[in-house]
Amino acid sequence: MPESRVPRRRRFLVCEPRHFAVQYAINPWMHPDTPVDVDLAQEQWQTLIRAYEAHGHAVDAVEPAPGLPDMVFAANSAFVVAGRVFGSLFHAPERRPESQHYETWFKSAGYDVYRPENTCEGEGDLVWTGRYVLAGHGFRTTREAHREAQEFFGHPVVSLTLVDPRFYHLDTALFVLEDEGDGNIAYYPEAFSPGSREVLERLYPNAVLATREDALAFGLNSVSDGRHVFIAPQAETLAARLDAHGYVPVPVDLSEFRKAGGGIKCCTQEIR
Repeated sequence: MPESRVPRRRRFLVCEPRHFAVQYAINPWMHPDTPVDVDLAQEQWQTLIRAYEAHGHAVDAVEPAPGLPDMVFAANSAFVVAGRVFGSLFHAPERRPESQHYETWFKSAGYDVYRPENTCEGEGDLVWTGRYVLAGHGFRTTREAHREAQEFFGHPVVSLTLVDPRFYHLDTALFVLEDEGDGNIAYYPEAFSPGSREVLERLYPNAVLATREDALAFGLNSVSDGRHVFIAPQAETLAARLDAHGYVPVPVDLSEFRKAGGGIKCCTQEIR
């Protein structure tokens, strides 16, 4: 373990939760009869942005659109590697209009955007490790989209099967701790099929493993800059394990967004 892990400056794309609400149910966390405290959601989201900026990261924002309550979950909008943008095609019809708003932002920022032909929910299910792409399927993004991403980026894609509907996106069950050198990840094994667990064990024998309680607290919906890990404060065991591995947990409470099945990473798109 390195004596001092070195953070790398990141650039994040976010969307203010001005219209955040739970108006439909497209995952087990969502219950439309559950009231949402919009003021608290705004406060928690602003705390996340301040935490990113305090640690030296750049933050850009997309203008939120009325009628799109999940647009705050920017991670699902695209997957960006080396300036190449692989857009989104949402599984749920309610979220499909979000894609155009994010595509417009990327194009105005000077990027070309590839529109996938198959269902793909951006960084929700596609994770860059520095060498290849870890890709989740089972509930949202399809395996056909994995093949499409491999053709687009020219990087190997490792398909992983998600088996628990509470962890419907890969970014609720796994996150990359560092994407340089050999890299490393943290994950919750029981969210994956037996074969996918074996793949992860072989690729990452020194991975940091989360408990069920950590995963249910959205502790794996975290963001790492290689040293600092922005993590749900309720994921106490995982935070302690990260600390033991030389990482610095930065607790940020986004519990109001859990009502929609989201957390820190869901609200954060990384532009590489």
